[in-house]
Amino acid sequence: MKAPRRLVLARHGRTAWNLDGRGQGHTNVELDETGHAQAVAAAPVLAAYRPALLWSSDLARARQTTEYVAKEAGVEAVHDARLREFDLGDRTGLTMGEFAERFPEEHAAHQSGRYVPVPGAESVEDVVARVRTALAEVLDGLDAGETGLVIGHGTSLKASVIAMLGWPAELAGGLAALGNCHQAVLQELEYGGRLRLSAYNV
Repeated sequence: MKAPRRLVLARHGRTAWNLDGRGQGHTNVELDETGHAQAVAAAPVLAAYRPALLWSSDLARARQTTEYVAKEAGVEAVHDARLREFDLGDRTGLTMGEFAERFPEEHAAHQSGRYVPVPGAESVEDVVARVRTALAEVLDGLDAGETGLVIGHGTSLKASVIAMLGWPAELAGGLAALGNCHQAVLQELEYGGRLRLSAYNV
């Protein structure tokens, strides 16, 4: 019997826009000083999983976080645009206060745990379709008993975890986004079998 495989999904370190509460989306915001420190601290923890594969979003904040992990783990990283955060459209760059002022209905939905895209933003379905496809490729690239490590973004990873587990999308409001440099672990029950969540936001 083949040993099950594992996916470890981690969020990038903090940016100045995270600190300000600005929607980043696809903007190439780099890590701030705290974000670099978080990535340095997280790198040996993530490297301890001994990942056979290391993939990340191609956005700067994820790439910079991944550089620390790759060096610690001795694994070459693959950067994939499918692992990006939600494209937030017209909400990009806005603080929560500015979001509430410009898009009151969408902000009210956000506060109640629902996601309603503003003009130009991606839908949950679009984001999950691209991220889940990338995660499936990572999983398929693993041999029995191996771990794949993915560095991405809080909201897109959360939505994709829910989809990978087969949970209803409506449950998203009850699950927090991953904190900066926090991780979720998806473990197969048996090789090629369904996934279960064995750790979240740690």
